[in-house]
Amino acid sequence: MRALLILIVVLMIALVVGDRVGVVMAQNEIGRKIAAEYDLPQQPGVEIGGFPFLTQAVDGNYRTIDIRIGDWSGQNISVHNLDVALTDVSAPLSDVIANRTSNLVAGTATATALVPYDIVQSFAPAGVESISYTPEGLRATGTFSVAGISVPAIVFVTVAPTDAGIEVTPVSVRPAAGGPTISLALLRQALTFTVPLRQLPLGARLTAIQPGADGLHATAVAHDVRFDSLP
Repeated sequence: MRALLILIVVLMIALVVGDRVGVVMAQNEIGRKIAAEYDLPQQPGVEIGGFPFLTQAVDGNYRTIDIRIGDWSGQNISVHNLDVALTDVSAPLSDVIANRTSNLVAGTATATALVPYDIVQSFAPAGVESISYTPEGLRATGTFSVAGISVPAIVFVTVAPTDAGIEVTPVSVRPAAGGPTISLALLRQALTFTVPLRQLPLGARLTAIQPGADGLHATAVAHDVRFDSLP
């Protein structure tokens, strides 16, 4: 009986080790292919959720796959801390082995990234000298032309996702120290601009933008992502 128990324990350890080896190999292969697909400077980190991995692989369905890309550039813009979470991934083992992507589908892809304020400012109209986060809201400071006169001012703005990217819109204005009062209506048209981040990798389109002390935290989502038609 003791020998049988030892054999069972050894077999269980072997299965666990084999499962972990399999998941590491799969994660490395996914990271390699994504790096090649998007011409990334380094291979992203990949974590396949759920245990055991081998039963998911045989079944062809994975609960979650998290991809940590880090810095990413595209659409003439650069972002930091890009992560993509895939859920309900269907990947039949026969298609994976044959390197076919026609039947590989993720139910949902959720991407998050940080857009630094210096990137946002690079798309701002002339006159904007800085964009920063304050407890009162997102603030743009600079010197703006009003009726042909350059006037320093502090402009508070909001950000929102649109089909064209991140839209930045003035909502209130304060005169700079010693400066004259400026009409918001005069500034709104001139200072409304768009940061052209329409989507993130895996076809995820912007759904939410949240200002933070370190930049704009962008969230993008895609549904029924087919891997053979990725942008």
